Amino acid sequence: MKLAVKNLLNAEAGSVDLLDSIFGVEVRKDILHRVVNWQRAAAQTGNHKTKGISEISGTGKKPFKQKGTGNARQGSLRSAQMRGGATIFGPVVRSHATSLPKKIRQLGLKMALSSKAAAGKLVVLDTTDTNSHKTKELAAALGKMGLNNALVIDGDSVGEKFALAVRNIPHVDVLPAGGANVYSILKRDTLVLTKAAVEKLQERLGDNA
Repeated sequence: MKLAVKNLLNAEAGSVDLLDSIFGVEVRKDILHRVVNWQRAAAQTGNHKTKGISEISGTGKKPFKQKGTGNARQGSLRSAQMRGGATIFGPVVRSHATSLPKKIRQLGLKMALSSKAAAGKLVVLDTTDTNSHKTKELAAALGKMGLNNALVIDGDSVGEKFALAVRNIPHVDVLPAGGANVYSILKRDTLVLTKAAVEKLQERLGDNA
């Protein structure tokens, strides 16, 4: 699959060959759903916590005598039915992460890339190198290209000036190729890859990976 390469001036700058085994895979929503769920579960902090009876501060003394008061018998002020008492079976700090086979994760990434290519929502840039770090100038350039809601993926690292300029543009995200993931790709309308990103992704997801 051949795709035209553009620069930040929206002019053509050659073409690039995309592997059909990565950018032309049949898209299955169930695979994408599994991978996104796996990602979002791993991103949960799991730091919600309530106190059990052993963690409640207070005396262990019996509140009042067993009989003769007219009240229901009580054994502790720290019990769940008492004001300020423990929570029974409340949430505890834990990891929400689940396991997912590497082959499924890789297949999900291929399908996410393929879905953008099939929908005509894949743009390849020559480079993200720019002489200015001004947000206004970059926003205008991206606007002319119709990139108002996009994820930009670069090579090993993102150009410093480009990263500075893009960080204040709403609905435009940027990642290095090593951070490419299904959720981030599907979250934005258009996927923008640099030639360096294409090379890195094809190396990462190729048959020998």
